Amino acid sequence: MIKYNHITGRQIAAALGLARMTQAELAKAANVSIPTIGRMIASEGPAVGMANNVAAIRAALEAAGVEFIAENGGGPGVRLKKAE
Repeated sequence: MIKYNHITGRQIAAALGLARMTQAELAKAANVSIPTIGRMIASEGPAVGMANNVAAIRAALEAAGVEFIAENGGGPGVRLKKAE
């Protein structure tokens, strides 16, 4: 397992809430297991896992309308994209 520092476990947890998705729905959308998502959410700091799994989770959440905000002095975060 490697650290993929683009998103954190807390960001994944918050993104799930914003997207109104369950871990099972995210697992299906990202083609990863539910325990994998649970381990990433439990990560302190960067989401821990295989880089391709973290990238798949990020892509699935972005497809659901979540935007990940990088650390910019105020801490990393998430928000919903503006409706077009």
